[in-house]
Amino acid sequence: MSSYYEDKLSAERLKRCYEIASPRIQQYLEAEVAYVLEKIRLGDIVLELGCGYGRILPALVKKAGTVIGIDVSLASLVLASQMLVNITNYRLLNVQAVQLSFHDGVFDCVICIQNGISAFHVDQMDLVQESVRVTKPGGKVLFSSYSDKFWEERLKWFQVQSNANLLGEIDYERTGNGVIVCKDGFTATTVRPHDFLAMSRELNLEAKIEEVDESSIFCVLVIPKK
Repeated sequence: MSSYYEDKLSAERLKRCYEIASPRIQQYLEAEVAYVLEKIRLGDIVLELGCGYGRILPALVKKAGTVIGIDVSLASLVLASQMLVNITNYRLLNVQAVQLSFHDGVFDCVICIQNGISAFHVDQMDLVQESVRVTKPGGKVLFSSYSDKFWEERLKWFQVQSNANLLGEIDYERTGNGVIVCKDGFTATTVRPHDFLAMSRELNLEAKIEEVDESSIFCVLVIPKK
């Protein structure tokens, strides 16, 4: 499914999905960014998984010391670089989130928000484990998915994107219970609190689960100090 974001939903098309979002969706997106910024300390080395066209990178670079953004879409990364003109404390890489080329314990904070854990369509346990691997002892890993309370707004947003021909036609017979299915093969699922907790237990890590804005579920993993 990563090819969907490389071939069909990248760069300007991906940016358009956010431009046509309703005020309530914009509130949800802003609440996620605000939550993340609270968790980042001044000067942190931050990794954003699935940075896309750079939607939140301008906010991250203002607080972090260095930000690395990765994405599978080269076209999205080119657009992101255009949004960060005259900014020097960032780097963009065209790599897979489950095959990071970094050494162990490099980052103070690893971020994967806006349901990236589902959208990447990779093994979720592998994604969490790789994120933990590259995080420093005492650092944080942040994942977010959707709150079940936000289902109706989320589905409306996907319908708006479908109407704009950014996504395929929604298959309502197969859509429900946190899963959105489009007839062109696009699928979006939900990672719920018990899913996050199960993965954290498998890694022997303590997870903090928080609902934000009645729209997001955040899982925060703090890597133990040695």
